[in-house]
Amino acid sequence: MKEFDKQHILHPYAPSTPLAEMELVTSASGVYLELDSGRKVIDGMSSWWSVIHGYNVPALNTAATQQLSKMSHVMFGGLTHEPAIKLAQTLLEITYESLEHIFFSDSGSVSVEVALKMAFQYWNSQGNKQKNKILAFRKGYHGDTFGAMSVCDPVTGMHSAFEDVLHKNIFAQAPACMFGQEWDEKYIEDFKTKLQENHTQIAAVILEPIVQGAGGMRIYSPELLKRVRELCTQYDVLLILDEIATGFGRTGKLFAYEHAGVAPDILCVGKALTGGYMSLAATLTTKKVMQGVEANGNVLMHGPTFMANPLACAVANASLELLLNSPWKERIQNIQTQLHEELRKCEELAIVKEVRILGAIGVVELNEEVDLNFMTPAFIREGVWVRPFLNLVYIMPPFVITKEELTHLTSAIFTVVKEYESYKANAKT
Repeated sequence: MKEFDKQHILHPYAPSTPLAEMELVTSASGVYLELDSGRKVIDGMSSWWSVIHGYNVPALNTAATQQLSKMSHVMFGGLTHEPAIKLAQTLLEITYESLEHIFFSDSGSVSVEVALKMAFQYWNSQGNKQKNKILAFRKGYHGDTFGAMSVCDPVTGMHSAFEDVLHKNIFAQAPACMFGQEWDEKYIEDFKTKLQENHTQIAAVILEPIVQGAGGMRIYSPELLKRVRELCTQYDVLLILDEIATGFGRTGKLFAYEHAGVAPDILCVGKALTGGYMSLAATLTTKKVMQGVEANGNVLMHGPTFMANPLACAVANASLELLLNSPWKERIQNIQTQLHEELRKCEELAIVKEVRILGAIGVVELNEEVDLNFMTPAFIREGVWVRPFLNLVYIMPPFVITKEELTHLTSAIFTVVKEYESYKANAKT
């Protein structure tokens, strides 16, 4: 099977014939992945940040099988169903009170596409066709579809190959005031200037609140987000918050925008929405935005086949119930405290530039890019699954990880990074 995969199946951001051996997962339970070799490894990535409850969760399994016995899918055009209605009710209850409308889609990238469409249609429906640009931040990442790619960092956002065919947007300097750092107005000057000079063309600002994910795992000051909200209001520009990676408790707040106490005009959620069981996302917005979109008899022009898929919605309902009825705040605080205590040891290593932590996010930034051919097998030998990128070794473990399992994970990171430091030193000599 692995040989067939190697010859025929494409994997994310990888050559068609992979250079490294692919691991075959045969089952998963709790925080563990079982490989075909029989080895079990702790998943430090929560399967790209989505599996917050761990794997093979009885409550989620039950929700899926019960819904399967009723219907796995039905079109959402002209029809509705209880799982979608219940999910919408819950999302509106737990997000900012001004958010009143929800559009369900089948992936995070698509939820961003919908958000961008909302913003452009909001102005266009009211006769303002000049507002056809988005202001985004460098080091930002919002997905791999074309609209989403156009608001990712044009250099580090992994999409430079498409530069000539993407919609041209405007980019402000990446957030430079990190979480816990003293605020100075100089940190907002570039953004403010871009907004002042281009606000007649800017339909919306999009950013990842507090944590920039795949663009560099940067954790920035809530004060920046507050100032962005104030400036968007001042210049009459919509604010889109992409909480696909940060939503549902990851940063220690249910949503990262709560660190700054701001209200988005449009909110994107996904990833952990179903506890990692299947793909589902949502774009939430205000009555004001929807009235603008629908001015002059228009409607929002989007409608995926699997929109509000009942099976996904049912599992999402069970996942949110499990999260909200759990001591999730305490769990995240405990994870954050332990990451502070144990990952800081990595700062002893010369190859390490910085360690940063927020909630259930731990980042070890190196002074040079990682070599996956070295690190992937090294981590597996240590009994963990960690997938570094760029110069970052980071983890976002499931919220249910035990203290002992997390220590295993952090110890493995120190061990492998230390081995990597020696490996690189020997290579240079």
